[in-house]
Amino acid sequence: MKRQQETVGSIVQIHINDEFYVYAQILPHGLLAFFDYKSDTELSDLNVLKNAKVLFITAVYKYVITKGIWLKVGKIPIREDLQVLPLRFVYDRIREKFFTYNPETGETAPTTIDVAKKLERAAVWDDKQIEERIKNHYDGVPCKWMQETFELFNMVP
Repeated sequence: MKRQQETVGSIVQIHINDEFYVYAQILPHGLLAFFDYKSDTELSDLNVLKNAKVLFITAVYKYVITKGIWLKVGKIPIREDLQVLPLRFVYDRIREKFFTYNPETGETAPTTIDVAKKLERAAVWDDKQIEERIKNHYDGVPCKWMQETFELFNMVP
């Protein structure tokens, strides 16, 4: 595996089960934006991603990038809609309450389940979990790694 820096703005290529390629952009604060773009062949023009829908934005363990598990294939400017990082949610099991988490400031604030349902959970994923989540998305099946979050929303009135 190739050692590489975690450079904000860089695009990483993810080869899903030797079936297709997807791409993500490294954002500040350890987050990546995963694009709703898949191809049977490697992407030759990264500018295609400038208009691609974003599947989700989440944190991935740093080693996935630095150890070259996902290779950096170029760099493009971060799009305007990705300049401000989205809030994430946290659930406090002891108090049974939801909070928003701002990845740019680290601040949390109480929120409602209805707001939390619209946000990505504040969590760090490994490469295999993300790859499975993306494959499940394109296969139209539920992701086992999201099950706890789904159950969380069903259990809270």
